[in-house]
Amino acid sequence: MSICFIADLHLAPNQEQEVERFRRFLKQDASQHKALYILGDLFNVWLGDRASASNYQSTITALNKLTTSGTAIFIQHGNRDFLLGEYFLEATGATLIDDPHRIEVKGRSILLTHGDKLCIDDISYQRYRRFIRNPLIESILHHLPATVLELIGSKVRTHSEQSKTSKQSSIMDVTQSEVEQIMRSWSCFTMVHGHTHRPAIHSFELDGKPALRVVVGDWESEQNVVSYKSGEFIQQSI
Repeated sequence: MSICFIADLHLAPNQEQEVERFRRFLKQDASQHKALYILGDLFNVWLGDRASASNYQSTITALNKLTTSGTAIFIQHGNRDFLLGEYFLEATGATLIDDPHRIEVKGRSILLTHGDKLCIDDISYQRYRRFIRNPLIESILHHLPATVLELIGSKVRTHSEQSKTSKQSSIMDVTQSEVEQIMRSWSCFTMVHGHTHRPAIHSFELDGKPALRVVVGDWESEQNVVSYKSGEFIQQSI
């Protein structure tokens, strides 16, 4: 059976149409696969299980129905939902995987990552990432009141949108040398990632061997789902 990958849905409580679209995808499409890999940023913001779970109960229920039906769900933290915790995992039946994470599919090693670690030319973002993903800072965030978390989340989203308009498009894409370094360190010649919202399949050479970088599009892209079956990656539109 096949597996499929999605990323960067950025679901928000007030986007009922998009949430319903995702639930329909889980029921009609994802259920046809052996496993669904969510490569980060399923939610536009997740301020910890205590603060955010109640806003997404219908999504949580739909994910649970999928795992109960026999399709495994594996999820990575993204830059917007890295506070997904134990309650979410238990309620959905999903398994949290590290970033990066290597899987083996019929003899092929595939390296999975959200993708933000690869954008090393975006120096200000990488500085922010090192701070916010520090284990001590994450621990503090997990214990803050929901009202404080909502205020922080609002400010972070505003700053993120403003900074995008002032940055060159190129620095927000992955850096090829970093892609190659990480693939080399994991002994993988295939990588799948999201984050950049630039769906594509890139072929290149790594240490004299053919290599592949598959970019999963965001939910608004025409090619927003990638499936892998019989040794081939297929970009699809849902």
